[in-house]
Amino acid sequence: MSLRKKFEFKDRMIKGIHDTGEFKISVVKTTEVVKTARENHNLSLLNTVLLGRTLTASMLLASELKGEERIQVRLEGGGPVGLLLAEANRVGEIRGYSGNPAAELDYSDSSVTIGDGIGLGLLTISKTLYNEAEPRTSTIELIEGDVISDMAHYMAQSEQVLSGFLLDVGMDGDGEVTHAGGVLIQRLPDADESTMEKLQKTLQSLPPLSELFSNDHYIDDVMRMASAPFTVRELDRQPVHFFCRCSPDRFKNALSMLSYDDLKELDGESQEVVCHYCGNRMEVSRDEIRELAEEAKAKLN
Repeated sequence: MSLRKKFEFKDRMIKGIHDTGEFKISVVKTTEVVKTARENHNLSLLNTVLLGRTLTASMLLASELKGEERIQVRLEGGGPVGLLLAEANRVGEIRGYSGNPAAELDYSDSSVTIGDGIGLGLLTISKTLYNEAEPRTSTIELIEGDVISDMAHYMAQSEQVLSGFLLDVGMDGDGEVTHAGGVLIQRLPDADESTMEKLQKTLQSLPPLSELFSNDHYIDDVMRMASAPFTVRELDRQPVHFFCRCSPDRFKNALSMLSYDDLKELDGESQEVVCHYCGNRMEVSRDEIRELAEEAKAKLN
C-alpha cells in the first residue's frame, strides 16, 4: 500500500445522521489501535479479539461525549481472561488492557465459545463528564461475554436506546490482525420502529468489517452500506489512536501517596513502574525516591 493510501486509510471515526433525523451512526476503524494493544501487552489471540472489541466499543460510545470527557468500559467475569478494561475520549485517545493477556481457551471442546473467555460477570460503563464531580456509572450482567451482544444489551437496558452494534477484529491464518473496526447505530426519539428493524437486517447482512476494510472500503463506504436503504449526511470525522497519558511525573505522583515508612523502605533502590493501560515501563531513580521520602517526612512535622 502506498504512503498516500496508508494516510487516507488511517484509523478514524466518522459520525452521521439520517436525513430526516430518525437515527445517528458512528463508524470507526481501529486496526492500528488493536495492533498496538496486542504488541504493548503481548496479547493472546483470544485477548486480541476480546480487548480489540472492547477498545472499539469504548471509542464508539465516546463519540457521544464532548472534548476530553471520557468513558470507561469494564468487563469482569469468571473466565480465564478475568478482566477487560478500555477507556476512550472524544478526541480519539483509546487505551486499555486485559487482566490475563496470555489467556486462551481449549477450542477442541465444541461447546466452547469466545464468550467463555470472560464468562459470567458484569459490564460496567463509567462516564467522566464536564461539570460533574463523580463519574456516571451503570452496571449490568453480561449475557454472552462476547462484548458485541453485551454492548447492545447495555444500550437497551441502561441507556434505553434501541441500537445496532457491530464490532470486528479480523485475524489471518498466521494469527496476525488484518483489520478492526465497529459500527454503532442509535435510534433517535420518535423514530419509526420499522426503521431500526430495517437497519438491524442491514447490519446482519454486511460482510465482516475486517473484510470490507481489506477490500479497500473505508469508513465512508461502511457508513453508507450500514445505513442502507436510508441515506445519511456526515456530521464529523476525526483520527483515533492508542494513546496513554502516563508519564514519569504521574508515576512519581502515585508514589508520593505512600507513607514515609513505605518510602523509607524503598530508599536506596530505584523502582520500575509499569502502566497497566499501555505497558509502558518507567524508572523512578533512587534520588527521586529519597526526595519523595524527605517530602513525606516533612509533612509529619
